[in-house]
Amino acid sequence: MSNDTLTKILELARWAPSGDNTQPWRFEVLDELKIRVHGFDTRNHILYDYDGHPSHIAHGALLETIRIAASGFGLISHWNISSGADDRKPCYDVSFIGSPSTAPDPLFNSIEKRMVQRRPMLTTPLTSQQRQALIDAVGADFEMQIFESGNERMQVAKLLWDSAKVRLTCPEAYPVHKEIIEWRARYSKDRIPEQAVGVDPATARLMEWVMQSWSRVSFFNRYLLGTIAPRIQLDFLPGLRCAAHLLIRPKSSPVCLEDWIRLGMSVQRMWLTATYHGLHLQPQMTPVIFRWYARSNRHFSVRPELFDQALALSNSFELIASAKQSDDFAFFARVGISQAPRSRSIRLDLENLIKSA
Repeated sequence: MSNDTLTKILELARWAPSGDNTQPWRFEVLDELKIRVHGFDTRNHILYDYDGHPSHIAHGALLETIRIAASGFGLISHWNISSGADDRKPCYDVSFIGSPSTAPDPLFNSIEKRMVQRRPMLTTPLTSQQRQALIDAVGADFEMQIFESGNERMQVAKLLWDSAKVRLTCPEAYPVHKEIIEWRARYSKDRIPEQAVGVDPATARLMEWVMQSWSRVSFFNRYLLGTIAPRIQLDFLPGLRCAAHLLIRPKSSPVCLEDWIRLGMSVQRMWLTATYHGLHLQPQMTPVIFRWYARSNRHFSVRPELFDQALALSNSFELIASAKQSDDFAFFARVGISQAPRSRSIRLDLENLIKSA
């Protein structure tokens, strides 16, 4: 395999999804047939990176993207965790083997097309082919629940409405919200560009001003119903206007890093499958993450009422999913048909993702 081929694989791999476009990985080229992925997580400063698991899911999505990308060049990839028990900075060694009989994975051409659609989509129902393809894509170790009737979408929209209140009134989440948006931008290499957020220009200007300090956010939330407009535009309406909501549930509880990596691989296969079938997708992970905190009795805020709201949110989520408190929820998203977003997060240039030996 030439260095040029390896570069092409990594150029594709960097388009793997990650929470808020954090890209929690760096590549080290060991030789022309082997790379090391230096992963990291953001649990120390990002509320939503619960025990680093969302970052670990992203690592799995990256490894699956590498596998699919390699197939386009007649290569099979194999990976192993080479960092022992350190799940804060895990390393993954990936080797490539030439296999002339290997055909490009059908999802190969969807790698760069896949993107997040945060705006409302059409409510056109999933076809039987689309539905089955999404179910099959998650693999044998996971099951997919699909909520697609009008009543189910309304229930989820209300869930997202309640989850957004916790998200927007939590002081520990404020630093994340302040930093992740690149204001007045159509594209962003390391954040979310404003035009991809999903709010109208007037709301965006207000958000940009308010989010300069927590005191402004707190004042608007308390006296001027500051959460209403973003919750309508970012949560409630998108929750209603889609084809369906998708919940991936592991058949066995994740207990080690590899389990979370396998989950991330499943998520990426499902997302690329949605793209392949002409669908767009938006992750909606805050109900899952707040449920992780609630069901592990982890108080995540100096405001104790937010934990109580997370408990109520968890009860509602379990009612919608006909689940028990002990059941595992892993990934939640909405899906549907829409025009391709005009704005999107792009990625750091490959040269900025390469780590020196």
